[in-house]
Amino acid sequence: MKPGIHPTYGPVVFRDKVADFAILTRSTATSEKTVEWEDGNTYPVIDVEISSASHPFYTGTARVMDTAGRVERFERRYGGRGGRG
Repeated sequence: MKPGIHPTYGPVVFRDKVADFAILTRSTATSEKTVEWEDGNTYPVIDVEISSASHPFYTGTARVMDTAGRVERFERRYGGRGGRG
């Protein structure tokens, strides 16, 4: 690697406040905000809106769409109007 052209790569905490979940990892992303981690050191923290702790795919709380009900509702609303000729 050429020196001086790459961003610094260091420890960063990514925090999902909704799920009360945080992970310490390494990244080139940085932040002005800091947080004291479990090891007693202070690291930059980046707040994220969604993580594996709050995403429906990973938590198993994904909603199943009721496609039959949607079709029936559409037919009730628009089924009697016009038609093919």
